[in-house]
Amino acid sequence: MSLLQPTRWGIAKLYRFPYFQTREAFLEANGSEAPPFTTSRPPKYWIDEEARNSSRRVVVYENAIAYAANGSPLVGPDGQPVVESLSMFREDAFTVNIPPVGTNVAGANQPDVPVPLRALTDEEELFFAMPGVVAVRLKSHQEPDRGFTEEDRSLLQAIARQLGLVV
Repeated sequence: MSLLQPTRWGIAKLYRFPYFQTREAFLEANGSEAPPFTTSRPPKYWIDEEARNSSRRVVVYENAIAYAANGSPLVGPDGQPVVESLSMFREDAFTVNIPPVGTNVAGANQPDVPVPLRALTDEEELFFAMPGVVAVRLKSHQEPDRGFTEEDRSLLQAIARQLGLVV
């Protein structure tokens, strides 16, 4: 049995920094409580420990998915997800802002700060796996978009007849 290399995967594999889904996950990974959630700032689930030692006031990350105000990833003119640089104050870069789970906390429903991504290799590209869901795929394994064919239609009609759905 051969092991096949995946040809597509989620963007979490591109994250440059640890991502903490909950305050409990942060505690488990770091041995300390996450700072209290600040409602005036958007949720932020990742931390750049190296920013703590930076001499610069502002940290700039080259690659991050761009999101609209409603939290949806932006679509570029080529139909692919938009990637842009992300800048933030040094203190924000090395601090999480994770809302408590299971509560209706003001500000927790804001779009979260995007996680900086590593650069894509020459073989990788971002795409929409489905509307609003960004993923990564190998360019060499791109499936052609053939659309809905007559063979597809015939097959569905045959299935419908077998199920008694069509007279």
